[in-house]
Amino acid sequence: MSFFQSAEQKEYIQKLEAAIKSFSRRSENLDESKGFPFENIQELKDFGYPKLTLAKEYGGNGGSLYDFLLSQEKIAEYCGPTALGIGWHVGTVLSLTEKRPWEKEVMDELFDEVSKGALINTAASEAGTGSPTRGGRPETTAIKKGNQWVLNGRKTFTTLSPVLDIFLVTAWVPHEEQLGTFLVHRNIKGICIEETWDMISMQGTGSHDLVLNEVILPDKYYVMQSKPGKKTPESWLLHIPACYIGIAMAARNYAVEFAKTYSPNSLPGPIRDLPNVQRMIGEIELELSEARHFLYSVAEKWETQTENHDELSKELGAVKLSVVNKSISIVDKAMRVVGAKSLQRTNPLQRYYRDVRAGLHNPPMDDATITILAKAALY
Repeated sequence: MSFFQSAEQKEYIQKLEAAIKSFSRRSENLDESKGFPFENIQELKDFGYPKLTLAKEYGGNGGSLYDFLLSQEKIAEYCGPTALGIGWHVGTVLSLTEKRPWEKEVMDELFDEVSKGALINTAASEAGTGSPTRGGRPETTAIKKGNQWVLNGRKTFTTLSPVLDIFLVTAWVPHEEQLGTFLVHRNIKGICIEETWDMISMQGTGSHDLVLNEVILPDKYYVMQSKPGKKTPESWLLHIPACYIGIAMAARNYAVEFAKTYSPNSLPGPIRDLPNVQRMIGEIELELSEARHFLYSVAEKWETQTENHDELSKELGAVKLSVVNKSISIVDKAMRVVGAKSLQRTNPLQRYYRDVRAGLHNPPMDDATITILAKAALY
């Protein structure tokens, strides 16, 4: 079923797909080598994808949330880690473009750098605080000295770290008793990437540690202040479920093709004729349809019903929970169709199985979402 809103949208996704077909060929080696998809990121840059959500006034495409989610799903079909990684950059640009939360001078500077190819991501997670969505206070500190700031600390899960040009670092500002966000360029003194990322899933995201040792910044790069506490839902984080349903789609496609072509000599034809296989494929199709309808209907409502954002904000976490869990179920069913062959190291299904489970640990967490939904109903 098509979820395109326009012919232009469909044409963009078709062009994007043509540009990323080589990603699937590299995926196995990327996983086995614990490498980083440098070629994939460069090809996305060549296509212009990092500028999808950048405003047209800065040389971007001016893409919408809906455009972004369609694109993320398609990239994830070919390489999940690449999709999740670049999604943090494109989503961050979308959020900043919509909100313009900083002083115009620095906002213009950042958007100009993005238009010239710079990649950005927020460095917020820390070993001692867990997910920043739960409201933990960072141990990274920012101390004012004259008209400059000095940052010290360590950030975990800094996705895309091998290629990031700009980090948006969250830090505790002691004398203000509040959180601050600082714009930090990669090439300044005191910045170090420690290669700590060693996971059985989404290895290619390059989510290493960012170490800040006496990093000195001018006052203008203290770009935003906020109070500690749990974060409000953000619509651009729907790129997370979009990524995982893309991985599930890849698993579905493999299982369907296998069912059409695999014909053991105990049967007169391919296994697609077996009732149990048809039931499994039918269940996959149902879950896939439900997940995509939920994802794209909420995204469309978010864009068209701005007056209902408070009510829709509860749906954002619900989408993530539902779509990710359905994606895990789809991959599991695809493996049941294929059988023991799905566990072979050369079979992509075992990689999809490992990668898709990472979605459980991306924000927002399932328990937090369930609590929000329960309280909305009870109070």
